[in-house]
Amino acid sequence: MCAFGYGPVQAQSIFDRIKEAVKGDQKEKSPDDKKNIDLTGISTGEMSGALKEALNMGVKEGIAKLGTEDGFFKNELVKVLLPEKLRKVDAALRGIGLGSLADQGLLLLNRAAEDAVQEGVPIFANAITSMTFDDAKNILLGDSIAATNYLKGKTTDQLFTAFKPKVEGSLGKVGADKIWEQIISKYNGLTHQDIETDLNTYVTQETINGVFKMVAEKESNIRSNSVFRTTSLLKKVFGAVK
Repeated sequence: MCAFGYGPVQAQSIFDRIKEAVKGDQKEKSPDDKKNIDLTGISTGEMSGALKEALNMGVKEGIAKLGTEDGFFKNELVKVLLPEKLRKVDAALRGIGLGSLADQGLLLLNRAAEDAVQEGVPIFANAITSMTFDDAKNILLGDSIAATNYLKGKTTDQLFTAFKPKVEGSLGKVGADKIWEQIISKYNGLTHQDIETDLNTYVTQETINGVFKMVAEKESNIRSNSVFRTTSLLKKVFGAVK
């Protein structure tokens, strides 16, 4: 008899039950069980095709929306806000009655993003086309924005290289560079500081972030809501991952 009053058979039985409970708990935490997946009759080609369709929809719809006037500025999901370094500049201008100048500066940053965003179309198209069959199942069984994250990993560096000169041109085209030169000059004169910021790099990154937010929203909707599965392939493949 052991110290706690259980015999060897009882103790073994208890340990067996503990092991079974642990196994059961692990099964409950399995991603496959959570998703209730049945991929019977779905080929890797169909998986890949459905993911490409979802990404193409997200990119085309996202860029079409973002590339119009107010596409960034009036969309709270992607609106380009001031970089932290310039928030004190904005507050200082508003404090002396120059709120309209601060508003114009913010608006023109968004106008530059709206003007530049179309530059990403061929880069996204190439990355989506190059998705392999091996990638497809892992992405399909991933989280609600797994395909977007795949696309982000494949394109971010290229997008930055392509967008940056376009954004720089757009900042000049919409007059943002002149306005911000005026804003910062006024602020430096008022505060006797010498603040500088690289608006080109900042707006480039925010433009890229905006596109990915739109793509992620579309992917998440397709995965979670059958209303957004507008083709037979999307219905077949994403309907199998519940």
